[in-house]
Amino acid sequence: MQSDSLRIDKWLWTVRIFKTRSQATVACRAGKVSIGGINVKPSREVKPDEIINIRLRAFTRIVRVKGILSNRVSAKLAVEYMEDITPQEEIEKKHMMKELNYEYRHRGLGRPTKKHRRLIERLKKHKHF
Repeated sequence: MQSDSLRIDKWLWTVRIFKTRSQATVACRAGKVSIGGINVKPSREVKPDEIINIRLRAFTRIVRVKGILSNRVSAKLAVEYMEDITPQEEIEKKHMMKELNYEYRHRGLGRPTKKHRRLIERLKKHKHF
């Protein structure tokens, strides 16, 4: 069933930007999803060629609606219904955050002790960008 509009929370879920529809709804209610600079409610209808800004943790993802889906599809098919137009700076910011939050432990060392965990948490808390 193809229609010309769909609720934004459902569309964000169908194209796999959010894992669950309730996460998409919460993001809309929290003001993390906007169209044309205006925060949208979960019930806002989205139409083809609209540009959506989604704030995800430390970066903003920008997508253009290419098509409307009524049901969730595989990740391979989902990319046909949206165009990711996120600036390269935002993508680099995402990769940098991922690298900074990464911890490496040599194989066979097991879980960190309580002392080591506290040290790791303290170091992470004091990172400056």
